[in-house]
Amino acid sequence: MSHEERTLRSGLGFALGAYLMWGFFPIYWKYLEHVPAMQILSHRMVWSLGFVAIILGVRGRWAWVRELTPRTLLTYLAASIFLAFNWGMYIWAVNAGYIVETALGYFINPLINVVLGALILGERPRRGQWMAIGLAAFGVVYLTVVYGQLPLIALSLAASFAIYGLIKKKARQGAIEGVALESALLFLPALGFMLFWEWTGEGHLLSGPLSTQLLLIGGGAATMMPLLFFAAAVRRLSLTVIGVMQYLAPTIQFLIGVLIFNEPLTLTRLVGFIFIWLGLVVFTTEGLIQNRRARRSRLIPPGAG
Repeated sequence: MSHEERTLRSGLGFALGAYLMWGFFPIYWKYLEHVPAMQILSHRMVWSLGFVAIILGVRGRWAWVRELTPRTLLTYLAASIFLAFNWGMYIWAVNAGYIVETALGYFINPLINVVLGALILGERPRRGQWMAIGLAAFGVVYLTVVYGQLPLIALSLAASFAIYGLIKKKARQGAIEGVALESALLFLPALGFMLFWEWTGEGHLLSGPLSTQLLLIGGGAATMMPLLFFAAAVRRLSLTVIGVMQYLAPTIQFLIGVLIFNEPLTLTRLVGFIFIWLGLVVFTTEGLIQNRRARRSRLIPPGAG
């Protein structure tokens, strides 16, 4: 087996591991549905920093801390705020019985990325991308008209993660270092809330059963492991492959919500989802075609043929 084949195989393994872990996240948080979402979020922030700090310590990768600038700190503070909102909204929605809508949010996310790129970065979406956005937008409008309200959970998750990605696009730190910095910036507030709840007797770390204690502490590893797998996959795979595989996680979440937790999926709601999925099919197919054309143009010199 050649080096390229080994790299591709390991990259696919890392990507599959990341998206499978993200896909089955709802089951993990469901075991903590008796704990308020804000407490879970605080524990997730605190133990995430602890987990990633151990990894950085083992690898001896702390030199970047001395090179931090005020601008870098502000950038990552903004990113961490949107990430914390995304995490908190996701945990609350899962435990409140909205797993299907959280999946919808992560289906919509790539399309919102395109819109933000056009509005803020001056990027020019191609015709196929606008068509995909239009189909998804029609699906959202349809769901809004049918149910009399916007799918706010889905849109909040999609928008907050898209803005987080937009901020991170201009950040300079590596994947692990960036996550460590984001966790560190929110560590003290999260620790303060955690200690306050324990002091008032409302916390679940000291007084809860062992299973709850282990799940709260394990939330750090559960958060960081797929991020580390994803970082390893990105270094080994093309963005085209990553882009296609990213739909695996929300698909699993959608199936978990419908098949395991029996969330309602009426025919009218399914119609709205179908338009959004059609948009994703157009978006992915268009991206694959453009990528193939780009590779072909690099292989064929100008004027050949």
